[in-house]
Amino acid sequence: MMAVLCMTVRVIDTLAPHERCIDERFVRGSGPGGQNVNKVATAVELRFDVGASSLPPAIKSRLIALAGNRMTAEGMLVLDSREHRTQGMNREAARERLAALIERAAVRPRTRTATKPTRGAKERRLTEKKRRANVKGLRGRSRGDE
Repeated sequence: MMAVLCMTVRVIDTLAPHERCIDERFVRGSGPGGQNVNKVATAVELRFDVGASSLPPAIKSRLIALAGNRMTAEGMLVLDSREHRTQGMNREAARERLAALIERAAVRPRTRTATKPTRGAKERRLTEKKRRANVKGLRGRSRGDE
């Protein structure tokens, strides 16, 4: 069973992918439900077409990076929800996870400001380096016993 949705997943006020890009498939799930699991397709596989969405390009690239192995080669983000007994609750859980992922992708990472180590930090590093070299040098065989 497959359902293509023309609905809005509300993320934040400025982002709402209201797309034909969301595709839901209902499959039989493992997990809670007893014998019902074998009869009813309650698990939800939500597919979101990142490339065809109206998200800004910067957010798309961050979303792809955040998704990791949940991205397919065709550019589809696949989220699976099977933790609840009912189809409706699994559908809602999958949509919430999609919204949370888009929300995380919407946050622009801070740029790193380059800094130099202080003179004291350099001296401490070199002192510790010399001390460790000395300790390791004492671990070998003594040279006068040969």
